[in-house]
Amino acid sequence: MERALLRMAGGWHAQGREIILVIGDATGPLARELPPGVPVRELGNASYAALRRESPRIVRELRPDLIFCPGNHYSAVAGWTRLALGRDCPPIVAKVSNALVRPDMGGIEAWGYRRWLRLHPLFLDSVVAMTQATAAEAVREMRLPADRVSVIANPPALHRPDAEAVAIPEGRYILGVGRLEAQKRWDRLIAALPKLADRQVKLVILGEGSLRETLTAQAAALGLADRVSMPGHAADPLPVMAGAALVALTSDYEGVPGVLREALAQGTPVVATDSSVSVREIVASPTLGSVIARDDAEGLVAALDRWLSPGAVRPAPTAHEGDPIAEYLALFDRVVAQRRGE
Repeated sequence: MERALLRMAGGWHAQGREIILVIGDATGPLARELPPGVPVRELGNASYAALRRESPRIVRELRPDLIFCPGNHYSAVAGWTRLALGRDCPPIVAKVSNALVRPDMGGIEAWGYRRWLRLHPLFLDSVVAMTQATAAEAVREMRLPADRVSVIANPPALHRPDAEAVAIPEGRYILGVGRLEAQKRWDRLIAALPKLADRQVKLVILGEGSLRETLTAQAAALGLADRVSMPGHAADPLPVMAGAALVALTSDYEGVPGVLREALAQGTPVVATDSSVSVREIVASPTLGSVIARDDAEGLVAALDRWLSPGAVRPAPTAHEGDPIAEYLALFDRVVAQRRGE
């Protein structure tokens, strides 16, 4: 989500728009990807509470024409800013970056999440979804009018020549890309590895998170320490994707998983759990990959074996369609003009 925002901000700046990024902490692995020439307002505090507390003050000071909320994680900040500023709050456009139907939630938590989503029309002027399926889900779950939801894909990921090369194992490997967190369920992928017909294929997972030790211990317990590697954050995962036998995504839930589109753009097949309404829209043909149920362990092994088999045909690289930078700017202009007209 954050990487996509940085790519878009750079594109908007290149089109002559004034962009100001509000960031809790401007250090870390993405610091090198900050677009040149785009001002950054750094809070000096990476906590969510600090962002929520400071946003109304910053908006009062900067008086922007529009606020862009890059994903679900930040929507509470948008809601609080609207509440704090009232009629003085500029219009807010938000992107749906994660699932609006959460299978990991139950009972009162699930009820509360549904109620929270239905408050979004009160503080969001427009919502961006990255696929048609996600747009339909936003209309249904947020109770938004369809004319307040637009479908705009993320701009494509690009090679970064200055990125440090990722150490990859010799021979064939399966690739996973994503945070080492419970949502991603990398334990499913590690558990499938010893059941594959190819007992030599390796597994590489790019990303960082709180479950590194847990996943390392799981691999060791299964005797897979020499077949599973987790090199950490990768500034440019595209070369690793291009070299992989396949890219796997075994999450419980996702929004619109960009990793699938990035893999298919490299001509690498994918195996993914049915973790969002968008997965089957992205993996639209069995020639591109396989989609399986979240808890189908046998189906996961069978799908991996299919794409690892000697006769498997890799898909042709898929081309990116549309111009997301221009489409976003047209949406922003339309939303601002409508607010001024009102």
